[in-house]
Amino acid sequence: MNDKHTNEQTRAGFAAIIGAPNAGKSTLVNALVGEKISIVTHKIQTTRFQVRGIAMHGNAQIVLVDTPGIFEPRQRLDRSMVHAAWSGVADADVIVHVVDAPSYSKVLRRAEPSGQDNKSAQDTDRVIKGLGKRSGERPIYLALNKIDEIEKEHLLALIKTFEEAKAYSEIFMISALKGNGVSKLAAKLSDNMPIGPYLYPTEQAADIPLRLMAAEITREKLFVRLHNELPYASHVETEKWTNMKNGDLKIEQVIYVRRKSQKPIVLGKGGQTIKQIGQMARHDMRESFGKKVHLFLFVKVRESWHEDRSKYLESGLEFDV
Repeated sequence: MNDKHTNEQTRAGFAAIIGAPNAGKSTLVNALVGEKISIVTHKIQTTRFQVRGIAMHGNAQIVLVDTPGIFEPRQRLDRSMVHAAWSGVADADVIVHVVDAPSYSKVLRRAEPSGQDNKSAQDTDRVIKGLGKRSGERPIYLALNKIDEIEKEHLLALIKTFEEAKAYSEIFMISALKGNGVSKLAAKLSDNMPIGPYLYPTEQAADIPLRLMAAEITREKLFVRLHNELPYASHVETEKWTNMKNGDLKIEQVIYVRRKSQKPIVLGKGGQTIKQIGQMARHDMRESFGKKVHLFLFVKVRESWHEDRSKYLESGLEFDV
């Protein structure tokens, strides 16, 4: 613990970050923590399980629970992800609902919203309805995200709409990507943390097993490189983790895809695509783990990996929901 906190009353607690897929939840968590701990891509539904980021603000430790996007589930993996999101809400001291402001505004104004805008708005309404059943005595804050992409008059109309929902203790205007409004939200969260000792060392940024973090890093690079070509239902598993005598790390991972036609997409011509994915992942792993990483990637086809109980358990997901 830092010396400057020894004579102060410390606070520590949990803040659940929820919302529709691609609202900017992971970007907000990374901004609050001050470093990257959650996967961020163009694809929806990339956060599959609860990732805990640890933010220090003054004498308060805020454990941020980055949850999967809430949407209408259609298969087992979907149901498990949505269950994980609401489970993150259950034990939280504070709830932050992140909304893609420009997207929701387009639907509200009927200003030629895309199919994705409409779906996002429906998922946002689903979250509001779910919050009504779970609020209790805890504060619920609305974070209208991407405000730098919306005109002021439309933002004011949006705020009025959400005020009428009477679901929120307070509304914050933020740009998680640019950092606008993030410190104000952090201050409010810290004020709402219960008085008590810190739950984690002050220098720790995340609570996620390293093997799982490594798999998430590679899965992010996979989606970043192939977001228009590969369905989100692919999986990365860290099969071997070896601490080498010289201090380096040797990591072997398997990328599971569900169709034979997807394997050559991941590999690329002459193996160039998987090589690029490996280079990007290796760079981030070195930054995260503080040591040189020797990364070996393999691609396997397993059509029913999403029905494999073990794949859920290793990620902390419930299988039977």
